[in-house]
Amino acid sequence: MPWDLAIVLILLLICIVLFILDWPRMDVVALSAMVILPVLGIVSVNEALAGFSDPNVVLIAALFIIGEGITRTGIALQVGRWLARNAGKSEPRLVVLLMLAVGILGSVMSSTGIVAIFIPVVLSVAGRLQIHPGRLMMPLSVAGLISGMMTLVATPPNMIVDSALESQGIEGFSFFAFTPMGASILVLSVGYMLVARHWLKRPDGETQKRSRRRTLVSFVEEYRLEKRAFRLRVSPESRLVGNMLREVDLRQRNGVNLIGIQRTIRGQKRVLNPVAQTVIQADDILLVDLVNPENDLETFTRDLGLKHLPLKGVYFTQQSQFVGMAEVAVSPESNLVGKTLVDATFRNEHGLSVIGLRRGGEAIEGPVTEEKLRPGDILLVIGPWKQIHLMQTQQLDFIVLSLPVEIEDAAPARSQAIYALISLAVMVGLMVFSVVPNAIAALIGCLLMGLFRCVDVETAYKSIRWQSVFLIVGMMPFAVALEKTKGIELAVDLLMNALGGAGPRVIIAVLFILTTGFSLVISNTATAILMAPIALTIAGQLELSPYPFVMTVAIAASAAFMTPVASPVNTLVMGPGEYRFSDYVKIGTPLTLLVLIVCVILIPWIYG
Repeated sequence: MPWDLAIVLILLLICIVLFILDWPRMDVVALSAMVILPVLGIVSVNEALAGFSDPNVVLIAALFIIGEGITRTGIALQVGRWLARNAGKSEPRLVVLLMLAVGILGSVMSSTGIVAIFIPVVLSVAGRLQIHPGRLMMPLSVAGLISGMMTLVATPPNMIVDSALESQGIEGFSFFAFTPMGASILVLSVGYMLVARHWLKRPDGETQKRSRRRTLVSFVEEYRLEKRAFRLRVSPESRLVGNMLREVDLRQRNGVNLIGIQRTIRGQKRVLNPVAQTVIQADDILLVDLVNPENDLETFTRDLGLKHLPLKGVYFTQQSQFVGMAEVAVSPESNLVGKTLVDATFRNEHGLSVIGLRRGGEAIEGPVTEEKLRPGDILLVIGPWKQIHLMQTQQLDFIVLSLPVEIEDAAPARSQAIYALISLAVMVGLMVFSVVPNAIAALIGCLLMGLFRCVDVETAYKSIRWQSVFLIVGMMPFAVALEKTKGIELAVDLLMNALGGAGPRVIIAVLFILTTGFSLVISNTATAILMAPIALTIAGQLELSPYPFVMTVAIAASAAFMTPVASPVNTLVMGPGEYRFSDYVKIGTPLTLLVLIVCVILIPWIYG
């Protein structure tokens, strides 16, 4: 074996071991290898840094921003709520709708991102149906992984094998080239999970130790707020119409805490944060907390010309996209110690209302505005999510103790949802019809997202998972190094000799097994970078179309079902689903074998 090939293989082995140990970070390992290879003279500096100019790296970064736009505008959340409504009380229907929704949404945004969005939705539905969340979390992660098989841009391995084709002067895959395989596997997996979810049932006597964050409903129960919330419509004849809130002073005169104002603006319902200068309009819906339950609501509404409307859900949890809650503790160094909330002008200073107070572990009933605050008092605040986030920066006065899971529901750019859909449609259209290169199409989509204020510049940069980007860039020189040192030829020769002239379907099966095996211990992105050149070389030696072989690598790289560390998607659901390592093996191994069979049957037929 040539010494330069030996060095490359040793370095690659070290990287794989460090990937398995997860220390240091994968991107640091990959970038370190990218530096070492040119230092040792294995590749040139230009070859080592070529990944930074690779169009697919730009495409991957741009797609993170597109996904952030979809999240910030609440599109994914609305799909989740549609799912919850239409599932009813049927667990099988829920599994089917959940997997289809995640599979489709994940085809145009990060699978990790879409699974993170759906986790609180699934927890909520599981609680409503009184089933263990473990029966739903595994279908969620499986659908998230399969969503990567749906389109060209659904996951980095797809774009990597596409880039490998183009680097050899071969036409790459079209946008929907992956869809026949992805849709077939998704349908198969839905049927499989309808059966396999029963294998995740916990023994009846097993204690379930859960560390999930609390929900808005749990806050309402702990602070005994159930009977304090009301929705009141302002009639055109009301004497409140045309007045600013500071002029009517509902709190002092009527003992009413105004939480928000629901108003229709340009055809869309929004919840406004009430401030002193807010002018009340006819048909506004006031979301009020009756501070003193003994107050006469009927007299109050009659005198002010308000109509009592039914309240859906518990307290104001139905408005969780706009209105949030949090528990904050009063710091010993806080300027609020010894003051009442009125003295401290808390609402004016922080844009939030205090609706509950716990002292010594017990919730204080009735009005809390006149209570003098003590160090360690825990306040339950309600108001816009943005203001709640700001409180996290005020560590001298407050310590934010707990945020509910519904914080994931907050959609800062919800009113721009239609523009996010337009931006997404433009990007997909440009890709499907090959009007411009895919990377340019994605950048156009990003610019449109910014132009329509679906994302801002700061959010766009933060949304990019730089670890994934640098992992790809850092691993790319390995493919070049293995090709230059004849490592790929050696691997192909060993593989072909071992197979002894087997047919294409056998080779596809072996490629699938090897790719899946590597994906269990290292990133599926890194696996695709290493396996795509091998697949292309095998196709060249057999004088067959390269498409079935590289498609096998892409599909297998996403079939990371068997361990919790094989994909971030699996890791995300492990805690909420209360899974053990063995659960992934039990569910993932049969599913992987089924996907292998589908690939061996369909890939040569569709792509041959």
